[in-house]
Amino acid sequence: MSTRRPVTAVAHRGDPYRFRENTLDSLRSALRRGADAVEIDVRLTRDGVPVLLHDASLKRLWEQDRPLQALSAAELRGLTAGRVPTLAEALAATEGSRVMLDLPGTPDARAVRRIVAEVRACGAAHRVYYCADAVAMLLVRAADPVAEIALTWTTAAPPRPALLDAVRPRWLNYRFGLVDRALADRVHRGGYLLSVWTPDTRRSMRRLLAAGVDSVTTNRVDVLCAVRGG
Repeated sequence: MSTRRPVTAVAHRGDPYRFRENTLDSLRSALRRGADAVEIDVRLTRDGVPVLLHDASLKRLWEQDRPLQALSAAELRGLTAGRVPTLAEALAATEGSRVMLDLPGTPDARAVRRIVAEVRACGAAHRVYYCADAVAMLLVRAADPVAEIALTWTTAAPPRPALLDAVRPRWLNYRFGLVDRALADRVHRGGYLLSVWTPDTRRSMRRLLAAGVDSVTTNRVDVLCAVRGG
């Protein structure tokens, strides 16, 4: 009998087909629709407040051509009617659920330490795991020796052993188009769990589940849950 656990369904920025990404409404909708975890993007305002925003500016989502790093948290609230949540607000809204915390762009050590400290202050370290490229994940590892890490990797070639030893990830997080059964087997032989992002069609989801992935991050978490259940 197989003891393999169900594939983890991770909602990419919440439920962005129904609500604006990285908002509290989007996160809550994803959890209502069956997500096991939500993925969020975190950056700092000018005054060092961690908030949910993928892009470096407000232009795409909020029609304000202003860079986040030039805005204080109070200015950000004013420009978006308070709809860009702080990390603390997002963690409160997802209480009891796992959170995959992505660090987009090129965060420096100060920013990473601030974000990790906020996770701890909110009492959420046990349910938060971090994903991003090697540079950001090395900074997370320096800030928190026991953090759970999903190392994002964008080529079929495996990460160097020295990098894996330094980052100590639990997960390897691949773009979904790179993943097949052979790659999944290689990741598992190395002792890691395999996460993929971001398939949004049933066909791709079925292929990845058949390949043996452990987690799927998608913009259509309700579809993933239906495919997984079927």
